[in-house]
Amino acid sequence: MLTVNENFLKLPGNYLFSEISKRISAYKAEHPEKSIIPLSIGDATRPLSPAVVAAMHKAVDEMGTTEGFRGYGPEQGYAFLRETIRDKVYSPLGVDISADEIFISDGAKSDCGNIGDIFGSNNVVAVCDPVYPVYVDTNAMAGRAGEYDGTRWTDIVYMPCNEKNGFMPELPVRTPDIIYLCFPNNPTGAAATKSQLKLWVDYAVKNGALILFDAAYEAYISEEGIPHSIYEIDGAKECAIEFRSFSKTAGFTGTRCAYTIVPEDLKFGGASLNKLWNRRQCTKFNGVPYVVQRAAEAVYSEQGMKEAREIIDYYMNNARVIRNGLKNAGLTVYGGINSPYVWVKTPGGVDSWSFFDKLLKEAGVAVTPGVGFGPEGEGFIRRTGFGDAEQPKQAVERVTRII
Repeated sequence: MLTVNENFLKLPGNYLFSEISKRISAYKAEHPEKSIIPLSIGDATRPLSPAVVAAMHKAVDEMGTTEGFRGYGPEQGYAFLRETIRDKVYSPLGVDISADEIFISDGAKSDCGNIGDIFGSNNVVAVCDPVYPVYVDTNAMAGRAGEYDGTRWTDIVYMPCNEKNGFMPELPVRTPDIIYLCFPNNPTGAAATKSQLKLWVDYAVKNGALILFDAAYEAYISEEGIPHSIYEIDGAKECAIEFRSFSKTAGFTGTRCAYTIVPEDLKFGGASLNKLWNRRQCTKFNGVPYVVQRAAEAVYSEQGMKEAREIIDYYMNNARVIRNGLKNAGLTVYGGINSPYVWVKTPGGVDSWSFFDKLLKEAGVAVTPGVGFGPEGEGFIRRTGFGDAEQPKQAVERVTRII
């Protein structure tokens, strides 16, 4: 008789963003006359840049010829893209990363979840709280989270990130084996300095722990002194895997391309994580399409980088409009400086979902309830800078009228 993975049965309700979409759709169905400004899900809205589109067209034309056609590509990614990432991303930072340590994938979300395949189910996992739900949910699916008590998972080590500590996690009392860090942070927008990351690298090396570092929003960093890669920290290649994405950097949310860095120096229990991840990818992944990888390569051309920066500046201007507008309206806000996300404290101690409903029904503005990111997110909402430039202005006006 067939049995199922019972860990899936422990998961509470829907995935956060699926639940948000469901509620918004239900409200639209009941009130088709109402216009909704979507500031909830962090989905890119600007079109692919001309340099990227041109590269895709060229690659498609190649695929239409006998000489240029390509079938299965290397599971790790084509050398032209891996070498470009090495030369254009890491070398300028003074970081020595080899092409063999770079793995091209269809998304940082996929890799953040799939990386768990190479770890034992008995590892203790630590996450920031609030946190991107994928980190917790995928470990729950793998049996590392324990039981869900209605608020928290019993075997997950939660590291509170709140106003008191500046939304920076503190070293946990219980020593974890796997530590998820995301900077600039989703959802709070907080960014870690080199000294703050050095604390974590030293801790991981000392305790034989592994850091899974999500740097999906590094391109949005605007302040000096904020590292763009954890490998800018001495010792990180001995204890950290880094995830990068083209989704928010170049609008690839629908095109799908990302990459993960697994250094050769990462060895645990006598096993090379680089070799284990390579084995996993060769077995379960057929690689990212050639045309998409050529498009990703174009992001690093001189014109491509200029166009990507224009897109990022567009979104960050939206975030500034939201941040400044809500702040002037009397709300307490964080983020929106090194990240496209603005973390907003709900007024009068209202809970996150109640404020979500109020904004949706009274202002026609969709946001993300902070509690969906973890217990410490209660009393906050997340607003995104992704979207049309007029939407943030209209949203601020609408929200200001009802608070």
